[in-house]
Amino acid sequence: MRRKVTMAETIHRETTLEGLALSKGCAVGKVCMFNENRHRTMPMYKVEGTGIDLEIVRVKRAMEISRGQLEEIRGKVEKNIGPAEAEIFVAHKMILEDPQLLDDIIKAVNEEGVNAEFAIAHVLDTYESKLMALDDEYIKARASDFGEIRRRLLDVMGDIRPTLKCDSGQCRRGRNRVIVAGELTPSLTVDVDPNLTIAFVTEHGGVNSHAAILARSLGIPAVSGLHGIRDMVGCGTELLVDGESGEVVIWPSDDTMSNARAEDLQKRGVPEAVAPVDDFKVQANINWASDIEACVEMQAEGIGLYRTEFEIIAAGQLLTEDELLDRYLTVASAMAGKMVVFRLFDFGSDKKLPFMGIPEEENPSLGWRGSRFLLGKKDILRTQARALARTSIGGRVHVMYPMIVDARQFLDMKQAFMDSICDIPFGVIRHGAMFEVPSACLQADEIMMHADFASIGTNDLTQYLFAVDRENDLVSYDYNPDRPVFWNLIRTISIAAEEAGKPLSVCGELAGYPRFIDRLVSAGINRVSVSPRRIPDVRHAIAELKGIEIPGSPVTFSI
Repeated sequence: MRRKVTMAETIHRETTLEGLALSKGCAVGKVCMFNENRHRTMPMYKVEGTGIDLEIVRVKRAMEISRGQLEEIRGKVEKNIGPAEAEIFVAHKMILEDPQLLDDIIKAVNEEGVNAEFAIAHVLDTYESKLMALDDEYIKARASDFGEIRRRLLDVMGDIRPTLKCDSGQCRRGRNRVIVAGELTPSLTVDVDPNLTIAFVTEHGGVNSHAAILARSLGIPAVSGLHGIRDMVGCGTELLVDGESGEVVIWPSDDTMSNARAEDLQKRGVPEAVAPVDDFKVQANINWASDIEACVEMQAEGIGLYRTEFEIIAAGQLLTEDELLDRYLTVASAMAGKMVVFRLFDFGSDKKLPFMGIPEEENPSLGWRGSRFLLGKKDILRTQARALARTSIGGRVHVMYPMIVDARQFLDMKQAFMDSICDIPFGVIRHGAMFEVPSACLQADEIMMHADFASIGTNDLTQYLFAVDRENDLVSYDYNPDRPVFWNLIRTISIAAEEAGKPLSVCGELAGYPRFIDRLVSAGINRVSVSPRRIPDVRHAIAELKGIEIPGSPVTFSI
């Protein structure tokens, strides 16, 4: 259905909006709202005498801190994206270093007798308005830079950190979400994790804006010009974003999503493939059988993580054994004998569906999920096990058990799987464990004695190791794997796998960060599994670490 929305209203049915295409690509996901109300209650008060001197000191301090922030961001962007994109933040720093800006703000404090926040907002709003009044579209696009600097200075003065804040109170900080905001700014573009952000949708922001340039460099679909979009959707609203046509579909139907996915596979550009590097395997993570085309294109050395539950989520119902078999054979056939790891359905936590019969839980992350769920729903396990057994005929499959807590549970899962297929023929089946619960990691030696292979899921492992809800904005600062205890645990698992002579990979998002490649190698890891578009980046990083010359250049590095 296509119609023009002329006034702010919350949309509850499929509705197509037409905006400005900023960055190519097509994505379907749920909304995560960006908190943009943080300066609407900006303090304003009169000052005089020594109070004026104090406000001027506050202005100078805020500018100094902001310059330091911008230099840090510039360094990260230059390293992880490219020098051209880093110049965006050099330009912002140069504006802050312009003595005229400081003079104008001090003048406002002195002559108007106002506090620092009000003076900063007034001066930079004036600069922005003057540029917006010009006819040159390129110069208008630069006007938003002053708004970005204003927000940064006010954030520093109020000790505020811009955040993604969902209305529901269950913020996922943009993880696997479509970010909806008033304006796509450079800071927003690089503050969220580009490897986990599906798309950007905003009310304002031009094609030539710095943020749009960054979005294109990162390969994240983006659409702008949808005035009132923040009133039409809320946290959790499902959107289909087409960054080439500029269309955004609110609550897309199954048919709309299927058609969009098919069209996107035809028109979407992909990074330049990079050949495998000796002694370090880079495999691919996939959610759907249809993802396999990109894996082949990127020369993936197998599938290290097939999140099989996403086929069920996409279908909106349990699939039959034959339907699962069809998808699994598609993947196995395309990999032509390379390793394919089928993680069994990892339902529970944030992946609950009405038809799964999962009861409401106060703490679902610690509840009936992963292998616990499968052992309690053996009919669901049986259907998947039989489809995988049939897939293995004439070849081999690697079955990985999710959320294993100890060796006993691993053996229970293996037994339940084999009981499900005892009456049908099958080929070679390898059984693996997912290390993502600390108790399993501490029992790595025993688990690796029984398992044929294993993989480390760093996303959940970080959450459980540091007792931090990765979807809770209040404690997000603690969701950080860059700590000695984390890497000591990785090394412990690696040693256990090495002593047992069993393959071990890392399949969490951390594996796709080039800056962690040297840490992984030092911990004894020589196999990772990442999203297909991250494969060239990882291979460039490992080649650089090993001093190997390979053609081409990385396309989209993660911040």
